[in-house]
This record gives sequence, C-alpha cells and structure tokens, in this order.
Amino acid sequence: MHLPVTALYAGLLAVFALVLSFRAGSFRGKSGASILYGDPVNMELAQRVRVHQNFLEYVPMVLILMALIEINSGSVMFLYVAGALLIVSRVAHAIGLRHDNMAHKGRAIGAGGSALITLVAACYTVWLAADALFL
Repeated sequence: MHLPVTALYAGLLAVFALVLSFRAGSFRGKSGASILYGDPVNMELAQRVRVHQNFLEYVPMVLILMALIEINSGSVMFLYVAGALLIVSRVAHAIGLRHDNMAHKGRAIGAGGSALITLVAACYTVWLAADALFL
C-alpha cells in the first residue's frame, strides 16, 4: 500500500531534522565540546541540542500515527492538515525554545501544537481501529 501523504510529510520533516542536527553539530564543533555542553556549560549549545532532541521525541510518533491513519483509509484532508500543523508547530518550537526565555510564544505554540496534534491523531487512530474491529 502506498502512503503518499505520510511520505510527503516524512520527507519534509526529515529535511528539517537534518537542519536542526546540522545547527547543533556545527555549533558543537565551533565550541569544542565533544560530549555534553562544555565546562562551563555552553547554554547556546545546550539549547540547540535540546531543540533537536525535542523534535525527535515528537515527530516519529506523529508520523507513525499518520501512516496508520492513511493505511486504514482515514481522511486525507485530516492528514494534510495534521502534517502542515506539525511542521508549523515544530518550526515555532525551534524558534521559541530559548534557554533565557521560558515564556517565548513560539515555545508554547510549538509544544502545545505538537501535543494537540499527537493527541488528536492518536484518538483518530483508535477510532479507526475500533471501527474496523467492531464492524
């Protein structure tokens, strides 16, 4: 079975993951901190690494849920909206996650949006599964 919508967003998000990885890795090289964040702690490096790690904590689960929705004939429009909102949320989070500003709006939008997309996609996946099980 083909999963073109999930594949589209997986590809776009993979490129963004590489951008985040490059930002953290290149800064690590410039700072000379091989492991951890240097001594004293380089907060800019810690921030860049955390942005990348947080991306990797959320995105794979949502992509799995999207693939399950697509495989189970869920709404293609839902997948496009969820994928687009996930990209917007992750970009907002990458911009807003700051070591010196816990209350940055981008952080709230990114974290809240990612959590909401995960929850809605999870509920939709369970609904599709239950519908198939009890038909």
